[in-house]
Amino acid sequence: MNRLEVTEKIISTKVAKGLKWDAIAKKVGQSKEWTTALCLGQMTATPEQAKAVGKIFGLTAEEQKWLQVVPYKGSLPTPVPTDPLIYRWYEVVSVYGTTIKELIHEEFGDGIMSAIDFSMDIQREANPNGDRVNVVLSGKFLPYKQY
Repeated sequence: MNRLEVTEKIISTKVAKGLKWDAIAKKVGQSKEWTTALCLGQMTATPEQAKAVGKIFGLTAEEQKWLQVVPYKGSLPTPVPTDPLIYRWYEVVSVYGTTIKELIHEEFGDGIMSAIDFSMDIQREANPNGDRVNVVLSGKFLPYKQY
Protein backbone atom coordinates (compact mmCIF):
# COMPACT_ATOMS: atom_id res chain seq x y z
CA MET A 1 0.00 0.00 0.00
CA ASN A 2 1.24 3.52 -0.83
CA ARG A 3 -0.15 7.03 -1.30
CA LEU A 4 -0.54 6.65 -5.06
CA GLU A 5 -2.72 3.57 -4.58
CA VAL A 6 -4.90 5.51 -2.13
CA THR A 7 -5.22 8.35 -4.64
CA GLU A 8 -6.20 5.91 -7.39
CA LYS A 9 -8.83 4.34 -5.10
CA ILE A 10 -10.25 7.79 -4.31
CA ILE A 11 -10.49 8.72 -8.00
CA SER A 12 -12.01 5.36 -8.91
CA THR A 13 -14.60 5.61 -6.14
CA LYS A 14 -15.41 9.22 -7.05
CA VAL A 15 -16.14 8.17 -10.62
CA ALA A 16 -18.11 5.09 -9.60
CA LYS A 17 -20.28 7.05 -7.16
CA GLY A 18 -20.63 10.15 -9.37
CA LEU A 19 -19.33 12.42 -6.63
CA LYS A 20 -18.43 16.11 -7.05
CA TRP A 21 -15.42 17.77 -5.38
CA ASP A 22 -17.55 20.58 -3.95
CA ALA A 23 -19.80 18.10 -2.13
CA ILE A 24 -16.78 16.14 -0.88
CA ALA A 25 -15.17 19.36 0.38
CA LYS A 26 -18.26 20.29 2.36
CA LYS A 27 -18.10 16.95 4.19
CA VAL A 28 -14.37 17.43 4.85
CA GLY A 29 -14.87 21.04 5.98
CA GLN A 30 -12.38 22.65 3.60
CA SER A 31 -12.46 24.43 0.22
CA LYS A 32 -13.02 22.38 -2.92
CA GLU A 33 -9.58 23.44 -4.15
CA TRP A 34 -7.71 22.25 -1.03
CA THR A 35 -9.81 19.09 -0.68
CA THR A 36 -9.20 18.15 -4.31
CA ALA A 37 -5.44 18.65 -3.81
CA LEU A 38 -5.62 16.45 -0.70
CA CYS A 39 -7.47 13.69 -2.50
CA LEU A 40 -5.05 13.87 -5.44
CA GLY A 41 -2.10 13.36 -3.09
CA GLN A 42 -0.74 16.90 -2.73
CA MET A 43 -1.82 17.87 0.81
CA THR A 44 -1.65 16.37 4.29
CA ALA A 45 -4.86 15.55 6.17
CA THR A 46 -5.48 15.84 9.88
CA PRO A 47 -6.81 12.65 11.51
CA GLU A 48 -10.33 14.14 11.41
CA GLN A 49 -10.05 15.05 7.73
CA ALA A 50 -8.63 11.62 6.90
CA LYS A 51 -11.58 10.00 8.69
CA ALA A 52 -14.07 12.16 6.74
CA VAL A 53 -12.38 11.30 3.43
CA GLY A 54 -12.22 7.67 4.50
CA LYS A 55 -15.95 7.58 5.14
CA ILE A 56 -16.74 9.13 1.76
CA PHE A 57 -14.45 6.79 -0.20
CA GLY A 58 -14.61 3.65 1.92
CA LEU A 59 -10.94 3.82 2.93
CA THR A 60 -9.46 1.43 5.47
CA ALA A 61 -7.69 2.71 8.60
CA GLU A 62 -4.34 2.10 6.89
CA GLU A 63 -5.42 4.03 3.79
CA GLN A 64 -6.58 6.90 6.00
CA LYS A 65 -3.11 6.99 7.59
CA TRP A 66 -1.58 7.49 4.13
CA LEU A 67 -3.65 10.68 3.81
CA GLN A 68 -1.82 11.98 6.89
CA VAL A 69 1.69 11.41 5.52
CA VAL A 70 3.39 14.53 4.14
CA PRO A 71 3.43 13.94 0.36
CA TYR A 72 6.08 14.53 -2.23
CA LYS A 73 4.70 17.74 -3.74
CA GLY A 74 4.53 18.21 -7.47
CA SER A 75 2.78 15.44 -9.31
CA LEU A 76 3.41 16.10 -12.98
CA PRO A 77 4.86 13.08 -14.77
CA THR A 78 6.94 15.13 -17.24
CA PRO A 79 8.94 18.39 -17.01
CA VAL A 80 6.72 20.00 -19.66
CA PRO A 81 3.12 18.94 -19.09
CA THR A 82 1.42 17.08 -21.91
CA ASP A 83 -2.17 17.30 -20.62
CA PRO A 84 -3.74 20.16 -22.65
CA LEU A 85 -5.32 21.94 -19.68
CA ILE A 86 -2.20 21.74 -17.51
CA TYR A 87 -0.07 22.72 -20.50
CA ARG A 88 -2.10 25.93 -20.84
CA TRP A 89 -1.12 26.81 -17.27
CA TYR A 90 2.48 26.13 -18.22
CA GLU A 91 1.94 28.41 -21.22
CA VAL A 92 0.51 31.15 -18.99
CA VAL A 93 3.60 31.01 -16.78
CA SER A 94 5.91 30.81 -19.81
CA VAL A 95 4.32 33.85 -21.46
CA TYR A 96 3.31 35.93 -18.43
CA GLY A 97 5.69 34.65 -15.74
CA THR A 98 8.20 37.45 -16.21
CA THR A 99 5.37 40.01 -16.20
CA ILE A 100 3.90 38.56 -13.00
CA LYS A 101 7.37 38.54 -11.43
CA GLU A 102 8.10 42.13 -12.50
CA LEU A 103 4.79 43.47 -11.20
CA ILE A 104 5.05 41.61 -7.87
CA HIS A 105 8.57 42.93 -7.36
CA GLU A 106 7.51 46.47 -8.28
CA GLU A 107 4.61 46.36 -5.81
CA PHE A 108 6.18 44.36 -2.95
CA GLY A 109 9.95 44.37 -3.45
CA ASP A 110 12.40 41.46 -3.66
CA GLY A 111 10.65 38.29 -2.55
CA ILE A 112 8.24 35.55 -3.55
CA MET A 113 4.57 34.68 -3.36
CA SER A 114 4.06 31.77 -1.00
CA ALA A 115 2.39 28.57 -2.15
CA ILE A 116 2.31 27.49 1.51
CA ASP A 117 0.41 30.44 3.03
CA PHE A 118 -1.88 30.32 0.02
CA SER A 119 -5.47 30.05 -1.12
CA MET A 120 -7.13 29.46 -4.47
CA ASP A 121 -10.66 29.94 -5.72
CA ILE A 122 -11.93 28.57 -9.03
CA GLN A 123 -15.32 29.71 -10.30
CA ARG A 124 -17.32 29.60 -13.50
CA GLU A 125 -17.94 33.08 -14.90
CA ALA A 126 -20.87 33.45 -17.29
CA ASN A 127 -19.99 35.27 -20.50
CA PRO A 128 -22.08 35.65 -23.67
CA ASN A 129 -19.00 34.74 -25.74
CA GLY A 130 -18.52 31.50 -23.82
CA ASP A 131 -18.15 30.85 -20.13
CA ARG A 132 -14.83 31.78 -18.59
CA VAL A 133 -12.67 30.14 -15.94
CA ASN A 134 -12.02 32.61 -13.11
CA VAL A 135 -9.02 31.60 -10.99
CA VAL A 136 -7.91 33.68 -8.02
CA LEU A 137 -4.57 32.80 -6.43
CA SER A 138 -3.71 34.47 -3.13
CA GLY A 139 -0.33 33.88 -1.56
CA LYS A 140 1.44 35.66 1.27
CA PHE A 141 4.37 37.79 0.13
CA LEU A 142 7.65 36.59 1.62
CA PRO A 143 10.47 39.12 1.29
CA TYR A 144 14.05 37.92 1.03
CA LYS A 145 15.91 38.92 4.17
CA GLN A 146 19.36 40.41 4.33
CA TYR A 147 21.92 38.73 6.58
